[in-house]
Amino acid sequence: MQNAQKLLLPFSVLIAGALIAGTILFVNQDKAAAPVATGTTPTGTVATPIRGVQADDHIIGQANAPVVIVEYSDPECPFCKAFHQTMQQIIATYSGNKIAWVYRHFPIPQLHPKGPKEAEALECAQAQGGNDMFWKFTNKIYATTNSNNTLDDGVYNTPATAPTDPTTGKPYYIQKTPRSATDAGQLSDIAVSLGLDKTKFEDCLAQGTYAKRVQTDEAEAIAAGGNGTPFSVILAHGQQIPVEGAQPFDVMKGLLDSLLK
Repeated sequence: MQNAQKLLLPFSVLIAGALIAGTILFVNQDKAAAPVATGTTPTGTVATPIRGVQADDHIIGQANAPVVIVEYSDPECPFCKAFHQTMQQIIATYSGNKIAWVYRHFPIPQLHPKGPKEAEALECAQAQGGNDMFWKFTNKIYATTNSNNTLDDGVYNTPATAPTDPTTGKPYYIQKTPRSATDAGQLSDIAVSLGLDKTKFEDCLAQGTYAKRVQTDEAEAIAAGGNGTPFSVILAHGQQIPVEGAQPFDVMKGLLDSLLK
């Protein structure tokens, strides 16, 4: 069934999608941002309303901030990697309790098979170290990956052979023999570097403890009209405003300033 959601400018780009056996197959899943004018007042709403800020959400800032940006992201999406830096810049720019950032999951397994397990890894990190550890692990994974399924995830590598960089013809990383039956490669390395218990972390991944949570976030993003990553929803003044793609900082700042007036 054709599923095309036309989101109102200046935020969105139109992508045709298909629902097959309950799974969205994306024509173009990693989204650069369509150019938009700065300072424009956002309008429009999501296709289906998302949850408001939840007690167990991963958040920077206050849940009752006048503007909350809920981002749905894929750890292996290159535009998500770029937008993560933009969001960090936004948080650094707005002092006080004006802006809050909520991170939810939207891995696209058709394009990035490693995305779902890496999303679970963020939750496993949170389980040990709380909200602060979630963000430390998230920052580290985006800083480490070269995107497009290139992180070495040990026993979770899909495909098992490292993908090749088209510009050099060489693999993105040296495929290592897993160190154990639960070795998660660079995910385990990140966990250790941040002081997490490696055994507990790997057990969490092996058991798929947070797979359902990741799937719940993904389903919510799709229902809201997300046709690619990153996909964000701004909560402000009782509205839920969709933002498609990796909008640059100056554009986001213009939108946020208009909402904070």
